[in-house]
Amino acid sequence: MTEFHSIIAETGAPYGDPIPVHGLGDVATACRAAEGAFDIYRATGKEERARFLDRIAEEIMTLGDALIEAAMRESGLPRARLEGERGRTVGQLRMFADVVRKGLWQQLRIDPALPDRQPTPRPDLRLRMIPVGPVAVFGASNFPLAFSTAGGDTASALAAGCPVIVKGHPAHPVTASLAAQAISTAVAACGLPAGVFSQIVGPSHELGAALVQDPRIAAVGFTGSRAGGLALVRLAQARAVPIPVYAEMSSINPVLLLPEALRARGAALGTAFVGSLTMGAGQFCTNPGLLIAIDGEGLDAFIASATNGVAAALSQTMLTPGIRDAYVSGVVALADHADVETLASGDAGEGTRGGAILFQTTAQAFLADPHLAHEVFGASSILVRCADADEVMALIARLEGQLTATLHMDTADEPLAGRLLPQLERKVGRILANGWPTGVEVCHAMVHGGPFPATSDSRTTSVGSLAIDRFLRPVSYQNLAPSILPAELRDDAKGDGSPRLIDGTLTLS
Repeated sequence: MTEFHSIIAETGAPYGDPIPVHGLGDVATACRAAEGAFDIYRATGKEERARFLDRIAEEIMTLGDALIEAAMRESGLPRARLEGERGRTVGQLRMFADVVRKGLWQQLRIDPALPDRQPTPRPDLRLRMIPVGPVAVFGASNFPLAFSTAGGDTASALAAGCPVIVKGHPAHPVTASLAAQAISTAVAACGLPAGVFSQIVGPSHELGAALVQDPRIAAVGFTGSRAGGLALVRLAQARAVPIPVYAEMSSINPVLLLPEALRARGAALGTAFVGSLTMGAGQFCTNPGLLIAIDGEGLDAFIASATNGVAAALSQTMLTPGIRDAYVSGVVALADHADVETLASGDAGEGTRGGAILFQTTAQAFLADPHLAHEVFGASSILVRCADADEVMALIARLEGQLTATLHMDTADEPLAGRLLPQLERKVGRILANGWPTGVEVCHAMVHGGPFPATSDSRTTSVGSLAIDRFLRPVSYQNLAPSILPAELRDDAKGDGSPRLIDGTLTLS
C-alpha cells in the first residue's frame, strides 16, 4: 500500500486526498536523524528545553479550529470534548516545561569524598539522571490529541531530553499531521535539529514493528489494546539489546458500591454511573466496566436508576468501524453467557454507532470464568452481586491489574473500606472515593498506570509529572575532576534552583 485515506468516523466514508504511506526506509531515516540529534538535544539547558515545550503548546493553539474540526471528523467526538482535550494537551506540555525548569527530575545527588573514613575511605560520588535516547511513541485511537502525536508520551520524552518518533494512529491521520506540523514548527523556531521530532504515517503494523526493532530506539510509549501492547513488548524483548515498552493497555476499573452509600443514595449513584459509562461512547481507558456490590435494598435502588438511564441512552459514533465491531462482539458474548443477565440496553445504533448496555452476574459465576473480567471497550459494564463482604474480598483478590478502583462510601462504610484498601493497593494505580474514574487530572500526584495488564510496567505512569521518569536513567560519577563533571554536579553550581541531595541532606543550589 502506497497511500490511504482519512475516514469520516460518523459514516465510515473516505475523506480528502489520499495520504502517502511511509515505508521501511523512512523509518530508518527517521531513526538515524533522531540518533544524530540526540547528543545535541540532550545537552540543551533547562530553560532552552522548557521554552521548546512552551512553544509547541503555542503552535498547537495557533492551529485553531482546523485541528478541532479534523479531530471531530476523524474521531466522531464532539467539539466540546475535543476543545477540552486540546486544553489538556497544551496544559501537559506547559506542566512539563515547568518540571524541566525546576530541575527535580535530575535527582542530583552528591556524596563528597571521605578520605579519612575508617576502615576504608569513601570516594567522591555524584549522580544525575540522563535521557535514555530516541523514543518511539504510538498514538492512541481514543484521544486524538492528548494521547497521540503531541500527547503525554511525546511531551514527557521531550522533557527528558529524548528525540521522539511518533507512529501516527491511522484512524486520525489529518489530526496527527496538523499536530506534527506544530511540533516541527517549534523545533525549527527553537533552532533545534530536525531529528528531535518526526512522525511515521501508515496503517501497516509493519511500520510500527520496524520502529520498535530499530537499534537506535531506546524506549517505547504506547496506549491501546492488550494485544497491540504485548506485540510491541515481544518485539522489544527479542532485540539484540532489549528495551522497555511502557504500554497502557487493558482495564475494567472496578467500582465498589459499599452498603451504607447505596442505602443513602443508591438512585443518585445509578444516575451518575450512567453518565460516566456513556461518556465518549464508553471509549475511555478508565471507563467503569465493573460494578461490585453486596445485595440489599440500596442496591435495588441503584439498579432501578441505572437500568432506566441505560435504557434511555442514545447510541453514539464510535472511533472506528473496527472498534465498533469489536464492541458488538464483546457485548454479544456477554449477552449469550449462561450466567450473565442483561439488565438494560439502550439504542444500539447502526453503522459506526454503538449503544450502552448493563449486565449482571453473581460473584461465584464471575470467579469461575476469567473471561467475564475481560475489557469490552465501549459503554458496557457488568454488575457483580456479592452475598457479603467476604465475597467482595475474594473477588478483588482474583482481579487482574487495573488502572483505577473506586470506593463509593459513607462514614459507616469506612471499616469495610479499610479492609479493602490493602488489597486494592496491590491491584490498581489509582484509588478514588465518591467519584467516577473517567477523567484523569494532569498533575504531579496523578498515577495513570497499574499492575499488568493495565500496563506493562506497574512502576510507571503515563499521566502526570512522574511520566518523565520512564525516559531517564541514572549515571554515577566517581572521583571525576571538577572540570569534566556535568555542570549541575559541580560544587560551584550556583543559582539555577535545582534541588540537590548532598550527603543525604536536601538543599537548593
